[in-house]
Amino acid sequence: MHASTYAPAPTSTPTGSRYRWRVVDIVVASVLGVAVGLLFWVWNTVGYGWFTVMDAVTPGLGGVAVGIWLIGGVIGGLVIRKPGAALLVEVVAAIVSMLIGNVWGVSTLLSGLVQGFGAELIFALFLYRRFSLPVAALAGIGAAVGAWIFELFYGSSPNILKTVEFNLIYLGSVAVSGLLLAGVLGWVLVRALAATGALSRFASGRERREEV
Repeated sequence: MHASTYAPAPTSTPTGSRYRWRVVDIVVASVLGVAVGLLFWVWNTVGYGWFTVMDAVTPGLGGVAVGIWLIGGVIGGLVIRKPGAALLVEVVAAIVSMLIGNVWGVSTLLSGLVQGFGAELIFALFLYRRFSLPVAALAGIGAAVGAWIFELFYGSSPNILKTVEFNLIYLGSVAVSGLLLAGVLGWVLVRALAATGALSRFASGRERREEV
């Protein structure tokens, strides 16, 4: 009798399953969206005040205050690490901010869509495999560019009607704000949250534990 030396190949997780959403992903994304939406609601007063002051100093410089409104997409992408996470968290946050009440109404939702999409594009460019600080910073900039394009064409007084100088200053200031207040701060917040063990069911939480 011939004894077979065949050993079954170890099972591996299909590549596509990394991108498949679990129930816990949906729940956590929703919770993050609500939490960020509450942050937006607070920032609607603080940030808008800062925006107004800086814009009075130099028209277009108010963009330095925009970054916090872009942070949802960065946090969602860093935590969930799956297609659509950045967009979902930013949109849920925008809806929460809108429902609680702000002066921008439905434009908040539209803004959340383009900002979340801007961050989503960056994570997609890296195939949802890299979630380092530089990638988070780029995602913040991506969200900022989305915000800039949206405001260029939307509203009763779209920025396209303003001077080239204004739009260049605004693009630069909102990009820097996105990099720092959305990208870097978002990365720091996710790291801090992961250190508490709250993200133990996610790769972001397991990586943080391995580093400690």
